[in-house]
Amino acid sequence: MSTAQHKIGSGFGASSTADDVLHGIDLSGKLAVVTGGYSGLGLETTRALRKAGARVVVPARRPAAAEEALAGLDGVAVDELDLGDLQSVSAFADRFLASGRTLDIVINSAGIMACPETRVGPGWEAQFAINHLGHYALVNRLWPAIEPGGARVVSVSSAGHHRSGIRWDDLHWKQGYDKWEAYGQAKTANVLFAVHLDRLGREHGVRAFSLHPGGILTPLQRHLAKEEMIERGWIDETGALVDPDAFKTPEQGAATQVWAATSPRLADMGGVYCEDCDIAEPAPSDGTRGGVKDWAIDPELAARLWAVSAELTGVDAFASRS
Repeated sequence: MSTAQHKIGSGFGASSTADDVLHGIDLSGKLAVVTGGYSGLGLETTRALRKAGARVVVPARRPAAAEEALAGLDGVAVDELDLGDLQSVSAFADRFLASGRTLDIVINSAGIMACPETRVGPGWEAQFAINHLGHYALVNRLWPAIEPGGARVVSVSSAGHHRSGIRWDDLHWKQGYDKWEAYGQAKTANVLFAVHLDRLGREHGVRAFSLHPGGILTPLQRHLAKEEMIERGWIDETGALVDPDAFKTPEQGAATQVWAATSPRLADMGGVYCEDCDIAEPAPSDGTRGGVKDWAIDPELAARLWAVSAELTGVDAFASRS
């Protein structure tokens, strides 16, 4: 399979911050939606975009908590959204569309990781439903507002996609739930979503990207017991990082999604998976970490997942072509 998954020499790297990649970029007059934009990497993304001049809408399952976290940031608006509830997704999109505003950037940054077996909506596995299906429905419902001729949609995935491709015969883990494998499937779905959205959106000048932000300790780890993080060698008994160099800061972790959303170097590109503020290479065949797995960037699998997602959510902005 031929691929555009090759580094372009962006000039940035693993230690770059969101502010670094936005240096010299003026986002005045631009409007962004950042899901999860009040916590962890999402909060740093919101801060960086606002500092560069963009206005930001932050959809939040907990609006009061979002308002508190974002206090003092002008040009940022909070609205209610629960990605695990399709009615909530539809209501948020309807409110946004009714405002008549257009979107230049959508960053799907919210997510959950390695949670106990949880069901949402009509019995959907929560990680697949929230990380993928909710964002799929959100972007499709917001599509009339996504500005043609330059808008970008960024899907925050993870190196966790290495853990699992799509389980086509059991998407919702009705058999033998494994929290890490389920996370891997959801993160693969995030990459495939960007692959197919880019294919559909490019004729309108809308491009899509996915990415691995790096290893960062944020509230994303809320479902992991301290003992599990110690066992994995992340922290010691006091809660301190065992190897600080193995983790990025939140400011560094937000950099790749901000770079994908704004870099002029990506003006004529799309549908690629990024890491460390550059396009990622294909994953090594020896099983070592890094890069992107073939199963996450296969265009036929991306089209198949899009069709399944459309059937499950009942929404497809490109119904006649996807």
